[in-house]
Amino acid sequence: MLLLKNCTAVELFPASVNHATDIVIADGKILALGENLTALYPQAEVREMNGKLVMPGLVCAHNHFYSGLSRGVMTPIGPCPDFISTLKNLWWRLDRALDEESLYYSGVICSLEAIRNGCTAVIDHHASPAFIQGSLAVLREAFMDVGLRGMTCFETTDRNGGQAELLAGIKENCDFAQLIDREKRQNPQRYLVEAHIGAHAPFTVPDIGLEHLAAACEETGRGLHIHVAEDRYDVSHSHDKYGLDPLVRLDKFGLLSEKTLIAHGLWLSPQEIELLNQHNAFLVHNARSNMNNHVGYNSHLPAVKWAALGTDGIGSDMLEELKFAWFKHRDAGGAAGTDKFLQMLYNGNVLLERNFGQPFGCLAAGYTADLAIFDYAAPTPLCAENLAGHLAFGMSSSAVDSVYVAGRAVYQDRAFTLDVAPLYEKACAAAQKMWRRMATL
Repeated sequence: MLLLKNCTAVELFPASVNHATDIVIADGKILALGENLTALYPQAEVREMNGKLVMPGLVCAHNHFYSGLSRGVMTPIGPCPDFISTLKNLWWRLDRALDEESLYYSGVICSLEAIRNGCTAVIDHHASPAFIQGSLAVLREAFMDVGLRGMTCFETTDRNGGQAELLAGIKENCDFAQLIDREKRQNPQRYLVEAHIGAHAPFTVPDIGLEHLAAACEETGRGLHIHVAEDRYDVSHSHDKYGLDPLVRLDKFGLLSEKTLIAHGLWLSPQEIELLNQHNAFLVHNARSNMNNHVGYNSHLPAVKWAALGTDGIGSDMLEELKFAWFKHRDAGGAAGTDKFLQMLYNGNVLLERNFGQPFGCLAAGYTADLAIFDYAAPTPLCAENLAGHLAFGMSSSAVDSVYVAGRAVYQDRAFTLDVAPLYEKACAAAQKMWRRMATL
């Protein structure tokens, strides 16, 4: 049992700030909150917070941990004047160069850096066409070794190996979901990683693939995680080949549900937004990635019922992502306030609740004790009414002091609870080998 004493307890949505609060944690959950709880829980280990901000951990709702060793990549890369050439010349070469070693260290480094930035959970979307079978178990091992909560899935596609590749991706998704089900039954205390059923994007998945994906979702009880309308090409391809908007095409196969995660969705039609909302499906906005890939701006965010924030592989700094999402919205003439984006940051917890079947995102008895602690000295009063302003214009991940996942410290007093230096050294060596493989592809 742990008692965090004298916290500034912060919740993102509905926004709240409560000073001089004690938080008691036991068995991975919040047991109690209140003032001066030490006498009520004399057996608890007490950690004095001295007014530090304690909030539910941040959630990155769409990421690509397989890209973790791409930073500063040194290998010949052809010109990338548009989104499709960027995929072909960079990312689809990188994912084909991944092997078990490089994938593991990519997952480890991304997990470490997510935690350092105050993330307690990351929803991942994976691709490694030369290493499909068992790849998700390797990623799960990376999550577990670091102590990060997460979800992952395999990016089903036929872009490299036709139907054989497509079927292998489906099988990997189903096998991994079954592995997770066994773990939940046999060792629920180690249940930190969940599964989606993954697919790359509608333009690389034919109808037969959508049929298999729908069957996999039904068989496993999971939802689909897929990029849709990230670029105009996805829409024009769907119109040309199938005569349908891409989201309408997914719905034709029964692939939209409250567990569905649609990444990007920049070029969805108003009818598709309505369809998304009817199914209570999630759209995850990735502002920095959209800007980096020059694919446009998602102007219909205010119309989306369930929207969250992700990074699409550009790290896991969710406070940075919040800022970019807000500033780009303002730059595009958007009328939504900072509170809208604060709610989007919070909504990653709703995604976790739908998939893990346990409560996240609030500082209340019975909620999962995934917590981020910030050493933030507010230069002006901090209250519920101006919390969004503090996060958008003041706080940053440099203020992260400690992180707890399921009540266990994985980062404390600005230091990891495991020796990370050897992990970075091995990751650097694995990256260089992967870059050399990329050069041959």
